[in-house]
Amino acid sequence: MTANEQRLYGLMAEFEEAEHLIEAARTAHEAGYREMDAYSPFPVEGLAEAVGYRPHYRMNWIVVAGLAVGAAAAFGMQYYASVVDYPLNVGGRPLNSWPAFIPVTFELAVLVAAFAAIFGMFALNGLPQPYHPAFNVEGFARASQDRFFLLIHADDPQFDPADTRRFLQELAPQEVNEVEP
Repeated sequence: MTANEQRLYGLMAEFEEAEHLIEAARTAHEAGYREMDAYSPFPVEGLAEAVGYRPHYRMNWIVVAGLAVGAAAAFGMQYYASVVDYPLNVGGRPLNSWPAFIPVTFELAVLVAAFAAIFGMFALNGLPQPYHPAFNVEGFARASQDRFFLLIHADDPQFDPADTRRFLQELAPQEVNEVEP
């Protein structure tokens, strides 16, 4: 790898219409590119599938783990308070009166699962990310207004600066820019 290739984050193509972006992303995916991102000013139907996104179910497991931890913590806290630390025999009921523990167990389980979902989302999305190399591209600010961008990362196994630039130019974009880190 040359020094120029090492400092290159990727190549970005700019399009005027969402349909062109979808077609470009689909063509790039069919050509074997896997490490790419698409940017648009609004949600575009079918864009995630065009770039090859497949749903990951890690978030489900994070929320289930939070739910289990919250329920176990709530039940354990109530059990400890009612049976171990300060047992009270009220009306001959058992010390471990688990039906009375259900509301608090449910509430704490939901609370911890919600926090697990929030922090899990931040972690899986790599947030907060106050800086991204795409911000260095002239005109990228229009991604939030009226332009559509396709970024092919330099760490893609199929990436070659000259060949990828040629490939992107064949997709008829407005322009192709180098993205530096």
